[in-house]
Amino acid sequence: MDRLAVGELALDHPIEARNIERVVRMSSASAEAMRTEIRVNDQGIGCIRLALTNLRCGGCVATIERVLSARADVAAARVNLTLSQLVITLPRLDTDLAPIIEALAALGFPAVPVDSGDVSGMETGAAQEGSVSKNLIRALAVAGFGAANIMALSVGSWAGADGITRSSFQWLSAAIAVPVVLYSGRPFFASAWSALHAGRVNMDVPIALAVGLTLLLSLFETLNGGAHVFFDAAVTLLFFLLGGRTLDHLMRDRARSAITGLARLAARGASVRQTDGNLVWTTIDKVAPGAVVAIGPGERIPVDCCIIDGMTDLDRALVTGESVSVPARPGDNLEAGTLNLTGTIAARVLRAASESFLAQIITMQGAAEATRGRYIRIADRAARLYAPFVHIAALLTFIGWLVATEGDWRRAIFVAISVLIITCPCALGLAVPVAHVVAAGKLLRMGILMKDGSALERLAEIDSTVFDKTGTLTTGTPTISAGPIGAADCAGAMALATASGHPAAQAIARYLDCQPGTVADVDELPGNGIAGRVDGRPARLGRASWVGEIATVPAGADGPLFGFAGEPTVAFALSETLRPGALGAIEALRAGGLRVAMLSGDAAPRVDRIATALGIGEAMNEASPAAKIAWLERRRGEGRRVLMVGDGLNDAPALAAAHVSMAPASASDAGRTAADFIILRDGLEAVPEAWQTARATARIVRQNFIAAFGYNIVTIPLAVAGLVTPLMAALAMSASSVVVIANALRLNGGARPKAAGA
Repeated sequence: MDRLAVGELALDHPIEARNIERVVRMSSASAEAMRTEIRVNDQGIGCIRLALTNLRCGGCVATIERVLSARADVAAARVNLTLSQLVITLPRLDTDLAPIIEALAALGFPAVPVDSGDVSGMETGAAQEGSVSKNLIRALAVAGFGAANIMALSVGSWAGADGITRSSFQWLSAAIAVPVVLYSGRPFFASAWSALHAGRVNMDVPIALAVGLTLLLSLFETLNGGAHVFFDAAVTLLFFLLGGRTLDHLMRDRARSAITGLARLAARGASVRQTDGNLVWTTIDKVAPGAVVAIGPGERIPVDCCIIDGMTDLDRALVTGESVSVPARPGDNLEAGTLNLTGTIAARVLRAASESFLAQIITMQGAAEATRGRYIRIADRAARLYAPFVHIAALLTFIGWLVATEGDWRRAIFVAISVLIITCPCALGLAVPVAHVVAAGKLLRMGILMKDGSALERLAEIDSTVFDKTGTLTTGTPTISAGPIGAADCAGAMALATASGHPAAQAIARYLDCQPGTVADVDELPGNGIAGRVDGRPARLGRASWVGEIATVPAGADGPLFGFAGEPTVAFALSETLRPGALGAIEALRAGGLRVAMLSGDAAPRVDRIATALGIGEAMNEASPAAKIAWLERRRGEGRRVLMVGDGLNDAPALAAAHVSMAPASASDAGRTAADFIILRDGLEAVPEAWQTARATARIVRQNFIAAFGYNIVTIPLAVAGLVTPLMAALAMSASSVVVIANALRLNGGARPKAAGA
């Protein structure tokens, strides 16, 4: 949908019935254009991200997901309340999007696609929410002005004014209250009307009903010369409700600041070198893989690319969490979002902006709230029951008080209004998502990417940690040494080593100084090595026992071996260096009461050497991927919840099988895909830091649930008993939402945790 549509739909209140038809026409006309925004994942599944307006609370989230999930043209729907976005998974890539957009518009939630090709599109929902906050502040100011003046006029009535004087004060109050309520109450009235027109109720229906009844009751009393009117109550009630909603929006703005801050790092375009050598500024969604871009000092790297000309220094704090500049030269890969500091460089684009490192980070951050963990499912169920409960409770309260007061309908309405206002699921709906979003932002600042909120819940539950060795506890660049190597063996080993992405194979390729042979039929077996036909001869490079199946292996060989079929092998001696922070991380985890183990596909001598250096008592050597999974299954059978930290292709099945998992950024593509968290920094101290953050988040979530449930348990009986005025109810309802959001923001406080011994 074009930007004109975005401007037309970025309203501060829900659309009215006449606007629904306009949105339907717009969605039908632009459905084909929207199809370009569909993104396909590795499994061939298509999804589209939409920015929504009018999201209010968990009740809105539950309504959208329930309605869309029941549709045949929607495979799954997940709403991100903090970002005001919806991700729809499609059953087919050719799914017609127009009916889906029409369904959202009919519900009162107009939607526009987030431009996935331009990472800055992530700001769409946040920009709309910012507009909402400004309009709420204006409405709040008007309500405050009206409340102050009506309060001043009410002094006369309280002081005993009677007759024409009291009537004049009442009519003056009415003249102020009616336009103030009509203007400042628009967010509530329009939202309630939109919901009712769509055949549903939301949290604004009882609020609009309460404010409207208070105003109408006051007008009725004024017209009939009644002694008591409630214009001051109606306007002050609206003032407090707007105050709470404004604070809610402002705090949600702060909670999503980590994501919108990332979006601002995205370049809007790049200088692309043409075939004639000229540079042409091109929008970022048009920069294709293989193109050559020029990047000057002070510019952000627009897309993932590789330097082909020039040298510079980079600020890679986005990737590593460290502000120290690092040099970059031809052949180095650059991540989108990092900052070019000194030199002008030319770089070849590796992947599209929508698939860049920065786009992946933003997607993961946005997914922090979208996943449905245990606590969020509880909150969703509670929010779903809210609407019928609150209206039934208010109706029964009205009837009960009508009977108890022998027909005093004014008193009955007054108490029912308090019940309508005070019973709100906002705090419950915000209890978990906001905490997860704040935690995701904190982890990002630590150099840790979180894929979803349920992983954070699972990380807080762990009682054991198991590490892979090579590339995880040790650096991914081992040192190689070997004895004399013949020309044929050298060419064969070089051919297989260069065909593998394993750290040991890459180290062998760097060690050897010869031209590789011609290799064919390459087959890499995780946990064993790589095989192929080199210059027509079967050969293997990898584990000694596996290479020994086709070649002659000397007794006691434990390093990576290379050998042609039927011939003696060449042994490579491998020496490894502990990854920075490994010892401190192990000590911190152990000090926290976690069991620590190591699983490695390497030979026993090297595994034992690393285990001894780190003080790990339980270590398995020569562990195949199946053996690692079997180890995890045994621990699960014992009731253990294990965190798996690994990086290699052979670790991917174990990472997926563990209770929760982490992988360093240097991990294989399969490892990063399988892991729940990705560590961007070099140091392993990120592991205990993430665990401590997860535990702190779990405590915050539990506190929020206690506060939200406790609020309703305490305040609803008080309101039904007539002990709470509408003004008190408005204060309590607003305060409940502010309390849970402020409590979640406490996660940002305090010093960054440090691993023991760091």
